[in-house]
Amino acid sequence: MHDVLPDKSALWQWLEGRVAGVLGGYGYREIRMPILEMTELFKRSIGEVTDIVEKEMYSFDDRNGDSLTLRPEGTASCVRAAMEHGLLHNQTQRLWYQGPMFRHERPQKGRYRQFHQIGVEAFGMPGPDIDAELILITARIWQALGIQGLELQLNTLGTAPERAAYRAQLVTYLEAHHDLLDEDSRRRLHSNPLRILDSKNAAMRDMLDAAPVLRDHLGKESAAHFDFVCQTLNEAGVSFRINPCLVRGLDYYSRTVFEWLTDRLGAQGTLCAGGRYDGLVEQLGGRATPAVGFAMGIERLVAVIEESQSAAVAVAADLYLVSVGEAAQRVGLVLAEQIRDALPGIELVSNCGGGGMKAQFKRADRSGARFALVLGDSEIEQGTIVLKPLRSQDEQQSLKRDALINYLTRVFGR
Repeated sequence: MHDVLPDKSALWQWLEGRVAGVLGGYGYREIRMPILEMTELFKRSIGEVTDIVEKEMYSFDDRNGDSLTLRPEGTASCVRAAMEHGLLHNQTQRLWYQGPMFRHERPQKGRYRQFHQIGVEAFGMPGPDIDAELILITARIWQALGIQGLELQLNTLGTAPERAAYRAQLVTYLEAHHDLLDEDSRRRLHSNPLRILDSKNAAMRDMLDAAPVLRDHLGKESAAHFDFVCQTLNEAGVSFRINPCLVRGLDYYSRTVFEWLTDRLGAQGTLCAGGRYDGLVEQLGGRATPAVGFAMGIERLVAVIEESQSAAVAVAADLYLVSVGEAAQRVGLVLAEQIRDALPGIELVSNCGGGGMKAQFKRADRSGARFALVLGDSEIEQGTIVLKPLRSQDEQQSLKRDALINYLTRVFGR
């Protein structure tokens, strides 16, 4: 579990703002859920025979003896909140959220025990159009973040009856190759055989590639649903690869599933993943409600942006106010407020804590500010402020207050 220090938090804020802007442009509204939920919520939604529930959840009993869990993912919490507050009854919803999730995994690059996600969920729309829209949203997010070179993989898991028929054939196939299965796959053979397809064990790859394919067991409606998504992406210019072994790690998925992958983070190559989960609301006690969503890991996105230097995120101040003398300190704080009133959004750092001229200019330089504003006794007497460029060889100027604000307005475009 890591701290995000000030030199990194500006990039996080920039990323979160860009993603929020894209989602708002599609009509998605933010929802905020608690970090703690009842443990039973995740057992019922994610599935008890999954790595998350079996090995990774942070669960504990509270003082009342109730079992609580730090949320390992956001979809179940979002569904619970939407049900609890009547957001799903005879209406559609487009929602998004962000925040920390928790899984007790082996930490490695791009995978931490506290990690942060941005998640998007859409409820009440059964057709493939909303599946396609969500994938198009992710593609637009990569544009907004300046991220290139990702691979989109798609698959369909069909409906529950289609999966059941396929599951029986898959188990028969895997039993015939039992000697090639690793210990984890043998454990899952009868409890969660589809997850075996997603195994990262290279020794099993050829055998799994020859396994029966779920798409061959789809009915006409499921096949048409997936074809609509694929055709829409083709027409929108979003390239993808169909991966029949893509099954996702959660039990609640059905029909469309997808992942965006990168080769820049080693083994942790998934930046964003999601799919349709039409049965989850009913599984948690609500009315049958079609639903689809995705989540993206913020730490991994930050790592890709930093690695590719795809975004120049400004972390420097605009102005640094150097105040020499007690009177200048007092007058300078008032002046700084007047500048902020006149130029909303400008980043102006006032020197506090004293220090001579040389020490204050060192601080100004470390702030990355474009200009220093210098105020001393002589400037107070003359009613002026010295404007000194810190990132160019331009001459400093001595300006009246109104002239200073006019100049800053022209320079910063506010």
